[in-house]
Amino acid sequence: MTSKKIISSILIVAILGIYIVYKMYNKPHVDVADTKSDIIATASQIMTDFTSDENKANTKYLEKIIEVSGVIIDTNIEKEKGIVTLKTDDDFGSVLCHLSETATQKIETLEQGQTITIKGICTGYLMDVILVKSEIIN
Repeated sequence: MTSKKIISSILIVAILGIYIVYKMYNKPHVDVADTKSDIIATASQIMTDFTSDENKANTKYLEKIIEVSGVIIDTNIEKEKGIVTLKTDDDFGSVLCHLSETATQKIETLEQGQTITIKGICTGYLMDVILVKSEIIN
């Protein structure tokens, strides 16, 4: 009788696990362009937050839609995706904005030294702060 309970419990947990994985895998993608920003900041402010207290900054920024303003120091295309690098007050770090497909088409209009506002999803900090699915605001 106890083996039936154990088997039933395992079956219930397995079904629940499969359901959760299915829901997470099929979660709708966020349309950054049409979604309101969670945080508005400058590139230098975000970098300062991450370099002073990474854990606190992770809580504040990770997986949130950030609208960041800064000066372009570089633009390039890797694997058909545009990347805009924004200058910060930190000599060793910057904000890397990986552009969406539509924003990548506009990368030719951007110039070094230009001040720009970009909105994207923050995925973390590894010497640079990374934003993905980024859209050019202006």
